[in-house]
Amino acid sequence: MPTAQKANVIEQTKAKYQKAAGVLFTEYRGMRVSELQDLRKQLKAKGGEFSVVKNTLFRIAAGDDANNLPEAMTSGPTAIAFVYENESDCAKVLADFAKTHKSLVIKGGYIAGTLFDDKQVDALAKLPPREVLIAQVIGAVAAPISNLVGTIEALYAQPIRTLYAAADKLGAEPSKPKEEAAAKEEASEPAAAAPAETAEQEAAPTAEAPAADAPTPEAEAPAEPASETPTE
Repeated sequence: MPTAQKANVIEQTKAKYQKAAGVLFTEYRGMRVSELQDLRKQLKAKGGEFSVVKNTLFRIAAGDDANNLPEAMTSGPTAIAFVYENESDCAKVLADFAKTHKSLVIKGGYIAGTLFDDKQVDALAKLPPREVLIAQVIGAVAAPISNLVGTIEALYAQPIRTLYAAADKLGAEPSKPKEEAAAKEEASEPAAAAPAETAEQEAAPTAEAPAADAPTPEAEAPAEPASETPTE
């Protein structure tokens, strides 16, 4: 390959590497062109790109990060999956494809500055999608915050309820004497009326009694001589 072509491949690979969140290394010995095209299509749908790059050219494009990569990662016929998003989904595409195509072997990966071996890539493939993980993390963080907010609201609400209860009690106490006086007055009015009616009822027979029991003139006549003083 001419030097200009190598330089072009290095620049293109460098741009892909800098754009990607990580890379996954595979050995594709014996894969047919149709199989490679199918794998590329599946990776692209999940946010990745599958490229066959010479090992020496990739190490130049990776710059200082190449020093963190074991030689086994970039030896033999190597194809690289550039992962731009959805790391777990891209790893799952490779893992599932490797199960049905024995010619594809996952070597490992380098994601966000962390080195992954083949078993760790397989574990990454079993993780939920990024959106699900983010939702789970947010839910785990939000639950204690929600409990904390509820506790703070309860701490503030209790004194407020106490103050309202005290205010209601103070507002109700001055009205009690008035209510009690009104109750006493209502209770005393029937009691006062009852003796008056009883007195009238008792006085009425007394006034009529002399008329009914008054002595006749014949009964009073013999008493007149007794009232006269004796003569000397």
